[in-house]
Amino acid sequence: MSKPDNTVKDALALGPENWADGEDPLARRRGGRIGAPVSRLDGPLKVRGKAPFAAEFPAEGMAYAALVFSTIAKGRIATLDTAAAEAAPGVVLVMTYRNAPRMRPMQQFDSSEKAGGADTLPIMQDERVYWNGQPIALVLAETQEQADHAASLVRVTYEPGHAVTSFAEAKANGTDTGDFHGPLHLEIGDAEEALRAAAVSVDVTYRTPPHNHNAIEPHATTLAWHGDELVVHDATQLVTHTAWTLAHIFGVDESQVHVTSPFVGGGFGGKLVAQHQVLGAAAARLAGRPVRIALPREGVYRLIGGRARTEQRVAIGASEEGRFTALIHTGTSATTRHSAWPEPFMLAAHSHYAAGTFLLDLQTAYVDMVANGSMRAPGGAVGVYALECTVDEVAAKLGMDPVELRIRNEPATGPTDGRPFSSRHVVEAWRAGAERFGWAGRNPVPGAVRDGEWLVGMGCAAASHPYVRMPGGAARITLTDKGLARVEVAAHDMGMGTETAQTQVAAERLGLEPGQVSFRYGDSALPGLVPAAGSQQSASIGAAVVAAQHALVAELLKLVSDDSPLAGLEADEIGAVNGGLAKLDEPERYESYPSILAGAGREEVSVEASGPPPLEMMNWSMHSFGAMFCEVRVNAVTGETRVSRFLGSIDCGRVLNPKTAGSQLRGGIVMGLGLGLALMEETQFDERRGRILNASLAEYHVPVHLDVPEIDLIWTDLPDPHAPAGARGIGELGITGAGAAVANAIFNATGKRVRDLPLTPDKLL
Repeated sequence: MSKPDNTVKDALALGPENWADGEDPLARRRGGRIGAPVSRLDGPLKVRGKAPFAAEFPAEGMAYAALVFSTIAKGRIATLDTAAAEAAPGVVLVMTYRNAPRMRPMQQFDSSEKAGGADTLPIMQDERVYWNGQPIALVLAETQEQADHAASLVRVTYEPGHAVTSFAEAKANGTDTGDFHGPLHLEIGDAEEALRAAAVSVDVTYRTPPHNHNAIEPHATTLAWHGDELVVHDATQLVTHTAWTLAHIFGVDESQVHVTSPFVGGGFGGKLVAQHQVLGAAAARLAGRPVRIALPREGVYRLIGGRARTEQRVAIGASEEGRFTALIHTGTSATTRHSAWPEPFMLAAHSHYAAGTFLLDLQTAYVDMVANGSMRAPGGAVGVYALECTVDEVAAKLGMDPVELRIRNEPATGPTDGRPFSSRHVVEAWRAGAERFGWAGRNPVPGAVRDGEWLVGMGCAAASHPYVRMPGGAARITLTDKGLARVEVAAHDMGMGTETAQTQVAAERLGLEPGQVSFRYGDSALPGLVPAAGSQQSASIGAAVVAAQHALVAELLKLVSDDSPLAGLEADEIGAVNGGLAKLDEPERYESYPSILAGAGREEVSVEASGPPPLEMMNWSMHSFGAMFCEVRVNAVTGETRVSRFLGSIDCGRVLNPKTAGSQLRGGIVMGLGLGLALMEETQFDERRGRILNASLAEYHVPVHLDVPEIDLIWTDLPDPHAPAGARGIGELGITGAGAAVANAIFNATGKRVRDLPLTPDKLL
């Protein structure tokens, strides 16, 4: 028998981790693997160009696809001439509604357990056109260049119908109450009356434009049919949902569709199942050849929806002491009838501040444009912007420090539902952030600090994102007689370091070193239903790994021999440590994993288990929080804004890996900074035709390296006792709050409030 070393006393108890009852899953953590700044395990692959992305999988006899997009917003195809395209060199097939196979419409993501569709429209099944940019033909050719050329030869005429492409017209046509996991309307008390009676009040309107996804890797898919079995290499953030959706569309069993997505190349809500994957699979079936379809950048704008336009009213009433008596956050978001994804901008108002009364409401207005989707902290990115800028206005009107005003309105329980917080250390984050940033040196008088022709200002804003753990998370653990473990989950890595952080978590749970654990993901053949959505992968995977470890220990106890130190013990008496198992209160009763398997004559043992239902979300108010601080310099002559300093003080529970977490948070802050959402980003529509005007990175402005200052980060790093591994999500947290911090800093620098994004120089002159 193997003997333990002196670390056995640090065994991690298995125990039932009933998060809803408040057990701290890290209370006995001693291994030090969780929280270590481990470099990304996939880093060497990426820097050597060895990481296989969806458009890089080879196949014998590959044909390449190009799409033809509609140029009207609504109507029908009158004539469609494909003769020149079919006669072009290298063309294999031209597919239109005339010859496309019969396919069912997609089911929209979140409408059922495994649905993953971006919209619910029929795909190339008839002559109808629903938006400007809809695919109306697909060309297959021997090379991509030949396909692109032939696609340009397709000639189309239309019978246009009346399209609603103006936000004003959409609102005039009438609106519906928005729905985002339930109706988006809440009233507590009479907020309008409380606003009228308030000693101090601010009542303003903020408008945000549409935004588009710009992932590094464009949307791409390589796929092939083998009889009735479909193999798909995709850039998707939900492999299992993609497999189920394609099976549903083509009328085959889910087991006949195998989807891999080892490297997504950036998703942020934009890489669900869109029409290009379906059209590629249809063309591959018609041609009897493997197909690669990779959207050009313009194609991503035409086909993949982004963030919807919003118009938001935020009104806050406060006492002379700065206590909020009324909080109103209402307004309208544009959406399409075939993809009900309104921008739920008022969600943060549920959790940020205590107030005597609330009125929260979202109305949806319907337009005939590309379906908007879930994009970079849905609701939070633009909703927190409006809310936090309004709080800053209240502070200015009261003559109160903006940090102190926020702390003064800190709630004791969930402000709108009364649930206790699972863990909330926002005040600590504000205090620590203010000290580190030098907030005490801020001049509260707008426009008072100048450096030559540059006006200098400082601003702050709160950030938040709800904790999410979706049901369906499962994991498989395989343990070998060499003491090595393989953990397998149908999860994803969009750049956030999933493999690295989850290897650390699994190693801690199993009592192994990270080098003894491998983590497989990005494959629909693996267990679980864990989309990369809602910043929830860490919680979902963590819960599944804990469940699988419990099952593994139970299985190992069945294998121990009668003379084993572990003989006769129950699973809840056991801890994992030093490459084996030990009794928690008698650490000398220990046996290594290789010894257990050798004694049973087994080379390996494999178990699979699902995490428990996410009851913690029902019992507790759970969010990740942040206090964002920003310094800007605004040129008094040109109106140019430069962000010179930025600090995020984060309260997200336990930080699993500060190195990968720091990268995630900095990336989110860049997206939400004035550099992205607030200062630059705007999808410009021609409201006469419903066509995107700036469908390229030459005209749709995003931050570059010289735009981004050094971003400082600190965190409370206090484990949440009701979250698996003590960690809440951070993927989208950095996006919220950052833009408002920039706007508030601009006000401090210039005295100007700009309520219509983006904050371009013309609005600051």
